[in-house]
Amino acid sequence: MIGRVIGFFHRGCSVNLGIGLPTLVAEMVPAELDLVIQSENGVLGMSGRPRRGQESPTLINAGKETISVRPGASFFDSSLSFGMIRGGHIDFCVLGGMEVDVEGSLANWMVPGQKITGMGGAMDLVHGAKHVIVVMTHFAKNGQAKLVERCVLPLTGVAVVHTVVTDLGVFFPRDRRFQVHALASGVGLEDLEIPRDLLRAPEQLQGGS
Repeated sequence: MIGRVIGFFHRGCSVNLGIGLPTLVAEMVPAELDLVIQSENGVLGMSGRPRRGQESPTLINAGKETISVRPGASFFDSSLSFGMIRGGHIDFCVLGGMEVDVEGSLANWMVPGQKITGMGGAMDLVHGAKHVIVVMTHFAKNGQAKLVERCVLPLTGVAVVHTVVTDLGVFFPRDRRFQVHALASGVGLEDLEIPRDLLRAPEQLQGGS
């Protein structure tokens, strides 16, 4: 999944990573991409997790996980950080998700009745980043597909998602359908548990294999 996400990046791009699965990008991105990772809590030039014994309690990402930084990294306050985000200076934003619908709307911050940890910068990121990628498991804990006709959970943003990467495939919300870009090995359209009228797949996938 993370390899698929990284495949959308270009050399020298700027990337913001949400909490959870997206943080794995920093650990797996190849050095030759030379991209710059921004964290909305005020870090530009974040890299993977620190080696054991080199952690600093004051050097963290937006999810409060300890991080390391690349040479030339910089630190700043939230106003400058969100100036970067709202000003359209972030090329890619990678977020987790609870639901994405055919319009590209995203719900990823709360489930009614459960503990709320906060919105964070997600609402700003989905509108400020040039390309929004959602990476998530294809099914929720209750077994329901997270790719839906219309989100029922509280929205993070309306029509903001460009690309969805799940453990079953890669999808583009387009024209009120999910365009199937790729499926994982051994996965067919029927495994997605999404109504066929909500899918647009290449001809070689139409048979479900």
